[in-house]
Amino acid sequence: MDQLTNLLNQASNWLYAPYALPALLVFAGGYLTYRTGFVQILHFGTAVKEALSGMFKGKSEGEGTITSFQALSTALASTVGNGNIGGVATAIVVGGPGAIFWMWVTAAVGMATKYSEAVLGVHYRVRTERGELASGPMYYTTTGLEGMSVAKPLAYMFCIFGAATALFGTGNMAQSNTIAQTFRQAALENFDMEVSAWIPGLLITVACGLVLLGGIKRIAMVSEKLVPSMIVVYLTVGILYILMNASHIPRIFALILENAFTPMAAVGGFVGAGVSQAIAAGVSRGVLSNEAGLGSAPIAHGIAQVKHPSQQGLVGVFEVFMDTIVVCSMTAFIILSSGMWELAEYQQSSGDLTAAALNAQIPYGSLLVALCSFLFGFSTLIGWCYYGEKCFEYMFGSKGIVPYRFIYTVLILVGALIPVPVVWAIGTLLNGFMAFPNLIGLIALGGVVAKLTKEYFKEERPAS
Repeated sequence: MDQLTNLLNQASNWLYAPYALPALLVFAGGYLTYRTGFVQILHFGTAVKEALSGMFKGKSEGEGTITSFQALSTALASTVGNGNIGGVATAIVVGGPGAIFWMWVTAAVGMATKYSEAVLGVHYRVRTERGELASGPMYYTTTGLEGMSVAKPLAYMFCIFGAATALFGTGNMAQSNTIAQTFRQAALENFDMEVSAWIPGLLITVACGLVLLGGIKRIAMVSEKLVPSMIVVYLTVGILYILMNASHIPRIFALILENAFTPMAAVGGFVGAGVSQAIAAGVSRGVLSNEAGLGSAPIAHGIAQVKHPSQQGLVGVFEVFMDTIVVCSMTAFIILSSGMWELAEYQQSSGDLTAAALNAQIPYGSLLVALCSFLFGFSTLIGWCYYGEKCFEYMFGSKGIVPYRFIYTVLILVGALIPVPVVWAIGTLLNGFMAFPNLIGLIALGGVVAKLTKEYFKEERPAS
């Protein structure tokens, strides 16, 4: 198992080297920022208003399968997952505090990327053989680049890696793994109990299976109720921790900025990290968390009930901000201010490091993290099942859906039982492969995004 992990990590180190995927992500995000007229900056207030107003509306105007807010909730259910708890922890353990800065960079340009994904998702959505709306990179590459020799290969590359990520990567096994780890950490610290990973693994597997049987409408209904509640719980706990440790804020910011550009020396059990390690860890976990550029979110955003594609694009801007700038930053502060990331016993940790750090300051803090991990993981698992299902449907038709759901549910349990490093190594690598065809498609269709954006903001914005 160690040999497999080392092999996967070597491949990830190449993929996430500064000149590889990080460069493409930043280039794509910067290019789309320019083509959209810096939409994530100049129209950020509108994005917040568009996202939050959906909470208080019923059915939106326009054709679609689910409401705009349900689409946001489904997408947030997938993005605000255990990448925000376990992913941030592993980024710091692998790349040091500087990794957080590169997560922020990924989010800053990623807002324009996610905006563009959602715009193209709505603009190029189709009806499947079952009469349902479907969307995603496989549709906007084949339709938007119709006639070009790369269109079909890009679509199938995305679907192959998207389905693999959903089954074996961060969309599935990394979530159940982090749930199991935080559950066991909470039981040990609060009740002095050694709990088998089978227990939380079976719980999350059964819970997800019951929801997944109902398809996207049940997933959307569960997500719109669950996502706001789980974010409020985690933010409340995080804000309380920050207020208790407010004096640490300047030191933490200085630590992050300093180590983003200079190597981090070994300290305690932490073996040290170079700048390239910080970039690789920050970008890989940033993409894992907010999914900007990954191509997963437009599968949900693209079927939203909106009158213009840019409406849902603005919702995507808010999604990245909430996920990375707010939730991930809060987790990073908890871990870095605790100093526990330097201890030798946490160098192979994920969500259990976050749980231990919170528990050191707040009574039963690890129980709260375990609860949030369960909720975050549950929401991500049901959202990613739909993403993978759409990839399977594109490749094999509707006959592939039932077998896919069965395999997906079984792998939830498998993820809870295998070692942490293997799970995150697989997920990180698959995320990168999934992003490449989507980013190429986004860059090629930047002119379409620019045209739709100009059209939307030139006219009076239509009501949702």
